[in-house]
Amino acid sequence: MTDIPRRAVSRTAKLAALPLGFAGRTVLGMGKRVTGLASDVISAEIQQRTAEQLFSVLGQLKGGAMKFGQALSVFEAALPEEIAAPYRQALTKLQEAAPPLPAATVHKVLAEQLGPDWRDRFVEFNDTPAAAASIGQVHRAVWRDPGYGPNGAPKHRDVAVKIQYPGAGDALLADLKQLSRLGGMFRAIQPGLDVKPLLVELRERITEELDYELEAESQRAFAAAYADDPEISIPEVLDASPRVLITEWVEGTPLAEIIRNGTEEQRDQAGRLMAELHLSAPMRAGLLHADPHPGNFRLLPDGRLGVIDFGAVARMPEGTPEPIGRIAGLAIRGDADGVVDGLRKEGFVSQTEPINAEALLEWLQPMLTPVADEEFRFTRAWLRAEATRLASPRSPSFQLSRQLNLPPAYLMIHRVTLGSIGVLCQLEAKAPYRAILERWLPGFAPVS
Repeated sequence: MTDIPRRAVSRTAKLAALPLGFAGRTVLGMGKRVTGLASDVISAEIQQRTAEQLFSVLGQLKGGAMKFGQALSVFEAALPEEIAAPYRQALTKLQEAAPPLPAATVHKVLAEQLGPDWRDRFVEFNDTPAAAASIGQVHRAVWRDPGYGPNGAPKHRDVAVKIQYPGAGDALLADLKQLSRLGGMFRAIQPGLDVKPLLVELRERITEELDYELEAESQRAFAAAYADDPEISIPEVLDASPRVLITEWVEGTPLAEIIRNGTEEQRDQAGRLMAELHLSAPMRAGLLHADPHPGNFRLLPDGRLGVIDFGAVARMPEGTPEPIGRIAGLAIRGDADGVVDGLRKEGFVSQTEPINAEALLEWLQPMLTPVADEEFRFTRAWLRAEATRLASPRSPSFQLSRQLNLPPAYLMIHRVTLGSIGVLCQLEAKAPYRAILERWLPGFAPVS
């Protein structure tokens, strides 16, 4: 296993080497052009080498690099197939794994956060982590519940103990600052991909994600909203401190495994439940689960969707903004003028700059295909086609999109929706998405 570069100088050097390698490959491409090699072959070769180096380095680092790699990995389905195919496995690993902390470091954190008698709270504690991610790792343990069960025996239950990496906050900030300089590399992999808004939004969430007591509060709110729900399961929080969180253990199949090897029935079930959670949570809990990468979800043996991470949550006490559903419905019904009026009022379109309403409607409608019909199957091919259509500088759609603006109030919703769509395309899940919108999205009236 590759050692984790923990010192700031080492981490910065690894990230700084990425654009240098990219520059070298670009020069190589220019040299090959002189020899007459086709430009599309050169481009594909540079893309592949860039992707290989990028994902290799992100996979070795914790902190912001790992967090960014996980966020980016949900967009894997939009990458060109010749790039996505060789690295799909590496991207999926970013969602599920990272090298673990030594047991001695784990014990030190537990003693600092839970007290020197922390072992007394557990019947068993497994020093080998069950999972590791960007800012923390999870250990399986048996919790010693106070009191006794019906038969007089002590109460025990399996739990997940999430432990934050020491220095995770500094690593996150340093990595995100460095990654903000790598926009050219991501454009080489996927032309038109702008990572800066994603990095800005991730930076804004760092403080919340580092506070496990705040995460516990969010998880308790979700658990209350979905108590006894027949389709979505939220584990109970048992204890929390700033850097340790203890919750019920969730036994199920990770979505990353279903993406790799799941049956069509499992894929469709997981996709439908992901959509239900994404759209219903703002209305039921006043919260939006804001980290939709597959590592945060399990398909339980009874068919429910288990949700296991609430570090990134957006507070939406008023629910999803009504204009989103209303404007989407107007677009599906072909009301071009109504769409423009709605977008102007919300700040998506300038109040004064003229815009071709029919052209704007034509630009929007393909994106709404998944909810225009009663059922839809998300696929990688559909997402790649949409990404190409929207990102090509030669297309009329691209020129039109330059007249649009994303208001700050909608940035989080936009990012989470795109991430969720990316997962649905990885699952290639078919479901009645329109009916889910009609049930949970304010303003989205039934489509006749």
